[in-house]
Amino acid sequence: MNKGIKIVTIGGGSTYNPELMEGFIKRYDELPVREIWLVDVEQGREKLKVVGDLAQRQWDATPYGVKVHTTLDRREALPGADFVTTQFRVGCLEARIKDERIPSLHGMLGQETNGAGGIFKAFRTIPVIGQIIDDMRELCPEAWLINFTNPSGMVTEAAIRHFGWKRTIGLCNVPTIAEMTEHKLLGCEREDLSYRFIGLNHFHWHKVYDKQGRDKTMELLEHINEKNGGTPVNIYMAPMDMDLLRSMGMLPCGYHRYYFNEKAMLDHSMEEFRKGGTRAEQMHRVEAELLDIYRQPELHEKPAQLALRGGAYYSDAACECISAIYNDKHQRMTVSTRNGSAVKCLPEDCVVEVSALISAAGAEPLAWEDLRPSMRGWLQMMKAMEECVIEAAITGDYGLALEAFALNPMIENGEESKRVLDELLVAHEKYLPQFADKIAELKAQGVETDDEVVRDLMRRGL
Repeated sequence: MNKGIKIVTIGGGSTYNPELMEGFIKRYDELPVREIWLVDVEQGREKLKVVGDLAQRQWDATPYGVKVHTTLDRREALPGADFVTTQFRVGCLEARIKDERIPSLHGMLGQETNGAGGIFKAFRTIPVIGQIIDDMRELCPEAWLINFTNPSGMVTEAAIRHFGWKRTIGLCNVPTIAEMTEHKLLGCEREDLSYRFIGLNHFHWHKVYDKQGRDKTMELLEHINEKNGGTPVNIYMAPMDMDLLRSMGMLPCGYHRYYFNEKAMLDHSMEEFRKGGTRAEQMHRVEAELLDIYRQPELHEKPAQLALRGGAYYSDAACECISAIYNDKHQRMTVSTRNGSAVKCLPEDCVVEVSALISAAGAEPLAWEDLRPSMRGWLQMMKAMEECVIEAAITGDYGLALEAFALNPMIENGEESKRVLDELLVAHEKYLPQFADKIAELKAQGVETDDEVVRDLMRRGL
C-alpha cells in the first residue's frame, strides 16, 4: 500500500457518498488515497453519474489530484483494491418501499432493518455479498471488506462465517452517534469519556466512563428520553420505561425502542403510513431532491441537506476504521466482528457488535463480564433469529424463513405473518432466485399483495 490507497465502493451511486468523500479528504494526510472507484448496477446508472461527478468536483477542489472512476462492472474496479466498502441496496429504494408497505398493510411494523423488512433486506443482500467476495478472492485477495450495508451484522456474519472472508469488518453509525452526542448531556467533551458496547447490530447496550474511571452510565440514562439523548433522528422517540432501563443498568441502542415499546412504535408507524406513506417513500423524495442539488455544477462539497437523509457520522465510522487498519492504530471502535470470547453467552464464531481495537490485523474484540439474565436471553434469541435468516438467505429454505419470522419479536406469529412472508417473497421475486421454486408455488396459489403502490412497482419491473 506504499503507492497510495485504492478504494472501491460498491453502491457508488448512494447519496451518502459526498460524506464519504469528505471523510477521505479530511484524512488525506493519514490516508493517502490514490484512486477511488464507485461501482453500481444498471438501475443506478443515472445516480452513479450524478454522484460520481460531484465526488470528482470535491476532490478537484483539493490539492490532492485524486481520480474518481465510475463503472457498472465491479470486476473492472476491484483489481488491486486495498479496501472495498459496501453500502448497496439490492432493488434500490423501491425494494425498501415493498419491505415497509406490505407489513404495514397487515398491521405490522415496516422498518428497513428490523422485523419483516430487515429479514427481506438480508435475503436480497447476503447472496450478493457472497458474489462480491468471490470476485475479491480472485481480483484483490489482500483487500479489506468494510461493510456498511444493512442489516450490517447479518451481512458481516455471512461474509466472515459462511463465505470465509476473514478480512471483513462491519460498521454502523449508531454507536458513533451516541459517542458524538452524549458527552454534551454531561457538559464535557467527547475525549473526556470512554465507551464500552456489547450486543448485536441495532441491538446493543453500552456503558460510559469518565477519565477517572467513574461510571457515568446511570447519569446518562436519565436523559434517554430527551431529544438529544443519543437516539438517531430516523427513530421515533417513544418514551422508554425508566424502571426497566435502570434495572438493566446500561444504555440501550435507539433501536431498542422497537422492542421495548413495540405498541407505541407500531402506532406511530401506522399513523405515518396512513398520512404520508412509509419512511422509504419519504426517503425516495428526499433522495430525488438531493440528486437535483448534486447536479449543480458549482457544488463541490457535501451539502447541508444531506443531513435529512440520515446516516450521520457515516464517514467518521468508515474512514476512521480504514485509517486504523492502514496506520495500525490499535484504535478503539465499535464494530461488527467475530465474537471469540467477547460475549460469553453467544457462539465464538458468530458476529457481534462490540468495542474492539482496530489495527493492521483487523478487529480485536474486548471481552465483557457476564450479562444480566434478561439481556442474555434477548441476545440469544436475536442471534438465533439472525442465524436462521442468514442460512435461509443462502439456501432458499422456506422453513428457515418461517423460523426467522417466528423468532423475530416484531412479527406476530400465525397465519397473518405467513401471509406477509409469502407476499414479500412474490413481491421481491426478481431479487430472490434462491426461493424460485417456492415463489412459483405461491404464485400458482394466487398469492399477491393488495397494495396498489407495490403492484405498480412490480408492473414496472422494480
